[in-house]
Amino acid sequence: MSLTLLAVGFLLVLVAAYHLYGGWVARQFQLDDSRPTPAREVNDGVDFIPTRPFYLFGQHFSAIAAAGPIAGPILACQVFGWLPCLLWIGFGVVLIGAVHDFASLAASVRHGATSVAEITREHLGTKAGRAMMAFIWIALVYVIVAFADITAGTFAAGSEELKAATVAFNPGGAVAAASVLYLGLSLVLGLVQKYLEPPLWLVTVVFVPAAFALSWAGTLMSNTFVMSHKGWGLLILAYCCVASVVPVWTLLQPRGYLGGFILYAAIALGVVGVLFGGYEIQQPAFKGWSVPGSMTGTLFPFLFVTIACGACSGFHGLVCSGTTSKQVEKESHIKPVGYGAMLAEGFVALIALVTIMIATQLTDAAGKPLAAGTIYGNGIGRFLTLIIGPDHLAFATTFGAMAFSTFVFDTLDVCTRLGRYIAQELFNWRTRAGALAGTLLTVALPVYFIAFAPPNSWSKFWTLFGASNQLLAALTLLTITAWLYQARKRIAYTLVPMAFVLVITLWALSLMVVGNLRATKGLDVELVNAVASAALVLLALYLAVTALLKLRNDRRGDTLTPAHTAVGLE
Repeated sequence: MSLTLLAVGFLLVLVAAYHLYGGWVARQFQLDDSRPTPAREVNDGVDFIPTRPFYLFGQHFSAIAAAGPIAGPILACQVFGWLPCLLWIGFGVVLIGAVHDFASLAASVRHGATSVAEITREHLGTKAGRAMMAFIWIALVYVIVAFADITAGTFAAGSEELKAATVAFNPGGAVAAASVLYLGLSLVLGLVQKYLEPPLWLVTVVFVPAAFALSWAGTLMSNTFVMSHKGWGLLILAYCCVASVVPVWTLLQPRGYLGGFILYAAIALGVVGVLFGGYEIQQPAFKGWSVPGSMTGTLFPFLFVTIACGACSGFHGLVCSGTTSKQVEKESHIKPVGYGAMLAEGFVALIALVTIMIATQLTDAAGKPLAAGTIYGNGIGRFLTLIIGPDHLAFATTFGAMAFSTFVFDTLDVCTRLGRYIAQELFNWRTRAGALAGTLLTVALPVYFIAFAPPNSWSKFWTLFGASNQLLAALTLLTITAWLYQARKRIAYTLVPMAFVLVITLWALSLMVVGNLRATKGLDVELVNAVASAALVLLALYLAVTALLKLRNDRRGDTLTPAHTAVGLE
């Protein structure tokens, strides 16, 4: 099969889905620009800030598109082949992932920009809301631990793909320097935007090229930022604490905007590589239904939770209802930001999949499987050499490595801010002191794990992160389905995806409970994973049963309550 034809066909499917199915879904929510959004009603200059859609899209896209849509498809392709991955990414992102993101953003905007947990409390009861908060809390802790550990390891020793490249600088120091400079540039951009208010085109022309130049600058300063793995991990968490409580215009918005362009560049390089690289597909389309002894095991259910964010992600619902909904200026912006950004992430997943489809070697000299970051960095590097020439392969691979690290790093402070929001809602901490307390509570366990767990322990948390992430998406769709049902609206387009993802993820987590218990040797990571998996299963089952009982009781009544009609679906 032609790689070019396959990629073009996939892109056309995404474009058609945005206008056809995405447009139909948007009409079900009766978007109305005359209805004031929370960003316009509150507009406190800290969390609630009306934001232009293009700027908000970049920030939102950068927040949701981290390591998941890159590592997930590559890991799954290594085990099962590229065809199952391609099919799930395509169908999943259009029918489930994008619907989930759009509905999460719309529901939050209609409920005063509150979190998914608060919406659950309103429509399924106080106990259900607290159960959802507990679920989200566990999921966020796993995201922060895994991503902080990945980033710290990259800063300390360099990512796998940089180690594979022949470079004349400190790989870890180069990535660390580029990332620190990137955050500094974001801070400058935020200050310029706030106090000078230049036109967006001028900001883009000046700051976006500067962000790309930091990859080169990092190689020149590779010995400036040198620290141990544990030291970097704790410093990263300290940064997350600060970033969680400062106004969004200071770091979140400008960092997300610049990070969005790095993502756009990675997509553009992928398009160039697919259309003009002349690469042939090297990997088999299908490898088998079961791979004994592998990290993922059987195709059902582990294909879906391994690909994770590339097709559907519950973390996106937290971003939609935690930060993005507080910045939506008009309801018509919900479709391009919510539905559109998820389709764009699906294309990011396709590019990641292409980097392994064209790879001729998937193991190193010792016969060990190459890391997902290695495959992605090498692939993006090959694409970039089509523009800058093959003589610059080392630098091109370096850019791919730094882009991958940027995607991971961008997610950390967003997760911390979301955890802070959940803590504040749970304990009704509405003051700035409450914001600080919520932040410290959110990072307490990650600090413990980083300080006492062995370096590079993130891989032991990754599979559970993927499963909990998609189960959170199912529970978010469960809450939205209850809201729509109570408002007497169509529910099939949220009910069917919810049921599918719920069954798949509960299946995967149940297998993980058994597997981790068999592997445990005392009070170790495997035991923690087993307990966490069991807790997630129990919380999910409780929420599912609560929703069924609630909807059964609602069905017996013929009238809508004021709470159901006050959110714009009357």
